[in-house]
Amino acid sequence: MTEQWDVVVVGGGNAGFSAAQSARQQGARVLLLEKAPRQWAGGNSYFTAGAMRTSHGGLTDLTSLVEPLPAGRAGRVDLAPYTDDDFLADLTRVTQGRTDPELARILVGESRETMTWLRSLGLRFELMFHRQAYEVDGRYRFWGGLAVGVVGGGKGMIDQHLAAADRSGIEVRFDSPVTGLATGSDGSVRGVMLADGQRIEAGGVVLTSGGFEANPQMRAGYLGAGWDLALVRGTPHNTGDGIRMALAAGAQPYGHWSGCHAVAWDSQARATGDRELTNQLTRGGYPFGIVVNAEGRRFVDEGADFRNYTYAKYGAEILKQPAGVAYQLFDAASAPLLRPEEYASAGITRVESDTVEGLAKELGIDEGRLVETVERFNAAVVSGRFDPTVKDGCRTEGISPPKSNWAQPLTTPPYVAFPVTCGITFTFGGLRIDADTRVLDLSGRPVPGLYGAGELVGGLFWFNYPGGSGLTAGSVLGRRAGRSAAADTHCRRPSRVRAHTATEDAP
Repeated sequence: MTEQWDVVVVGGGNAGFSAAQSARQQGARVLLLEKAPRQWAGGNSYFTAGAMRTSHGGLTDLTSLVEPLPAGRAGRVDLAPYTDDDFLADLTRVTQGRTDPELARILVGESRETMTWLRSLGLRFELMFHRQAYEVDGRYRFWGGLAVGVVGGGKGMIDQHLAAADRSGIEVRFDSPVTGLATGSDGSVRGVMLADGQRIEAGGVVLTSGGFEANPQMRAGYLGAGWDLALVRGTPHNTGDGIRMALAAGAQPYGHWSGCHAVAWDSQARATGDRELTNQLTRGGYPFGIVVNAEGRRFVDEGADFRNYTYAKYGAEILKQPAGVAYQLFDAASAPLLRPEEYASAGITRVESDTVEGLAKELGIDEGRLVETVERFNAAVVSGRFDPTVKDGCRTEGISPPKSNWAQPLTTPPYVAFPVTCGITFTFGGLRIDADTRVLDLSGRPVPGLYGAGELVGGLFWFNYPGGSGLTAGSVLGRRAGRSAAADTHCRRPSRVRAHTATEDAP
């Protein structure tokens, strides 16, 4: 049996829904296929905090985009403009200059307009007071280039995407794993093959099926030894299927194949994402404490930069430590700065003691070593004016690694520790696309009929990642992909009037 659609989108996360909506707005008949069952809807997008990095002109510019400010906060918000130049500079800096310049330009330049487009579809946004602002001197100050998120986080995003797809007449099918691309004798992509043997033909196929972070074999093969042991923050269904089928069809691999987004993650979390706790298992408060390994030694500069620019690379540093675990330590003075949803909700692994020695004993760390580490850190702290909303220069001197900002002595009991391990979010290597999101072959030519968006696209992120960029990239490139695929459908439609069999031109 063969079906015919104008555009088929493979993968039901934020990028997939963005592509489907864009194609539908061009008049295309759109089918979205999702490998996972309905109860796992949303791919990795479901497990995010919903933060979306966008350039903007400050609070006034965002007023039309976000929900009304909470009562009592109007007139008390400090939110500086975040320009295209700011966004591009951050992206270039954290990727050590390797980000694909064309894709970076598109992401940055279309970020704000794409947010407005999503809003027109029915997605709702808010200023992220709970994640990206602190109250200082009676004012709420946003920091780290990130201010806007989807109402309800990742869960809310997917609920809103599903509702919007239904309103737009997009057909969404769950439990529909795609196993291959249907290609013609000329190498063009004519549709997809499903696990049940069905062939679905389309004028354009958009792959938005994510990276290979949930595939232990591919992680070990591309990221390196030990990465098969990492926990997976999100869906267990992102196993690299779309990438592999595209490579089999001649697509060009691109990007940082040995790199990934990986964070400090609750050490007792399950092997793949928790649909209830989702992002609450992240531990992002480390800039306000210290992090030690199982030997009681510090191994990173906890205050090197705002969390938004270090959290996605520090998971890999944890995985390098003995047993792949670490411990975030705070005292009674620093603990109030921790976000309750990450550090005080149900399911949190937490140890507390009135002494550092007691904390070490509970954690199974050599007591003398941990006491020495804390005492050396405390003695190295240079006094200054602590401010969590700026890189305040409160630092250490004379110890390695240093702590460059937000260094405060840990001297006020009780002391609390949070055991963490590496939680992988998504992989950086993937397919090469052009500005129209057409997947390129090994010679740099477009594979006719094939498009890509979301986490299976390589080239944007290398080594690290500016927080909130992934969802924005998925929407920006997904929107482009849907538009391009729909246009391709219209161009190719006359050649599709002849009858097709289920096996004709099959791989």
